[in-house]
Amino acid sequence: MPAHTVQARTIRLAPGADLDGFRGAIRRLVPAGIPPETVTWVEGEAPSLFPDEVPSDATGPALALPRAVAGLVASVVMHRDPERYGLLHRLIRRVADGERHLAEVASDPLVHRLHLMRKAVGRDLHKMHAFLRFRRAGVGQEGRERFMAWFEPDHHILAEAAPFFSARFPSFDWSILTPDGSAHWDGRALRFGPAGRREDVPEQDAFEAGWTDYYSSTFNPARTNLAAMRAEMPKKYWHNMPETAAIPGLVREAGRRVGEMIARAPEAPVKRVPARALAAMAAQEPDSLAALNAVIRASEPLVPGATQAVLGEGPIGAGIAFVGEQPGDQEDLQGRPFVGPAGQLLSGALREAGIDRDRAYLTNAVKHFKFEARGKRRIHQKPTAGEVAHYRWWLERELAFVGPRLVVALGATAVLALTGRQVPITRARGPATFEGKPYGGLVTVHPSYLLRLPDAARPEAYADFVADLRQAAALVAEPALGAAG
Repeated sequence: MPAHTVQARTIRLAPGADLDGFRGAIRRLVPAGIPPETVTWVEGEAPSLFPDEVPSDATGPALALPRAVAGLVASVVMHRDPERYGLLHRLIRRVADGERHLAEVASDPLVHRLHLMRKAVGRDLHKMHAFLRFRRAGVGQEGRERFMAWFEPDHHILAEAAPFFSARFPSFDWSILTPDGSAHWDGRALRFGPAGRREDVPEQDAFEAGWTDYYSSTFNPARTNLAAMRAEMPKKYWHNMPETAAIPGLVREAGRRVGEMIARAPEAPVKRVPARALAAMAAQEPDSLAALNAVIRASEPLVPGATQAVLGEGPIGAGIAFVGEQPGDQEDLQGRPFVGPAGQLLSGALREAGIDRDRAYLTNAVKHFKFEARGKRRIHQKPTAGEVAHYRWWLERELAFVGPRLVVALGATAVLALTGRQVPITRARGPATFEGKPYGGLVTVHPSYLLRLPDAARPEAYADFVADLRQAAALVAEPALGAAG
């Protein structure tokens, strides 16, 4: 018989995503050293398994948790998995016991599972933002139009998602009904209420015909892939989306429309007219990486002066793709990516990290060298956000043809090209989720950054860079990397 027994405890939280209740309980549990395996987390009014309950609204001193842990907690509490609170308790206990960087160790089984849960919540938020459709439901307060919508989220995301709609549609009253709860906007404030019913939302309204026409006009027959469509837009959402009624007809006509597109000879995008250039590129839709590269070679640089387009290099199906900023002087002259000083530094770091450069894919966000002439020298100039956007069409299709499991963004320009957002590398560095992409992500510095550092600071920064590349190698070896979750 043991000298003593560990007392079991039950913590009762509110149904759904009870972040405040969880924080209050954790502030009592962790400082008291209560082992996670002795705690049972219960939602709502379920009967208690143990008589000794810890009030979920109990207050205690705030825990000084790393930002990565706090962000992970805020996302995972929205997941529907009943084990989420217990898993987070285990994470926080280990961090409090000294593993301060645990949330950044993607190879740890607990961290890996929590990151997959966070990705699932992020995808659910994205689907709610993209697939929710309001329908006119009469007149609301003060004569303002009133709209209603029905949505069935996979996770407890209503409170997180609702501010997006109040910011986007502030001028009319609306209600979002879900099986778990409801959100209501009156032009001044958001309030939340009990669950709703689908039959309380109007079946259709006059606006839907125009929306269906818009969807039909933007449908690309050359990219018709029913499996991918169902994966990105699951059928559970179709009955709420008026445009889905047009999909069967659009699919039937896809073959004929693709034939008409093939009959048109490819042309290089129109130079320095972004709207016309994007339209020209979208009409071509090359069916292979070789065809895409032929279009790139035929195009003129957005900013004149480059010798040639510098294409990506590496095998189709490479596990890792590295995306840099743009070609440099040597890359422009040789027509190959990462062959100048920064490329040589990258090659050495890849070797130290155990990554075979010849089995990886290397490319740049911008395909032409932009520079300022100073005598006989050509000095690199950073591309603008507009120039990065101009080349994004190529980058997205290039990566789609290569099909990597992990994309490593080397520097802020690569992050901008992959996400459309400007994010400081100091904040984004490490494993990343590139929303809507079929591959995993990791953000690190561009090797040229290391070359600009003072000699004294370079060894430590280089070691950190190699550590990032080792993490990339570990991530790509994981069986559930990317869109799984």
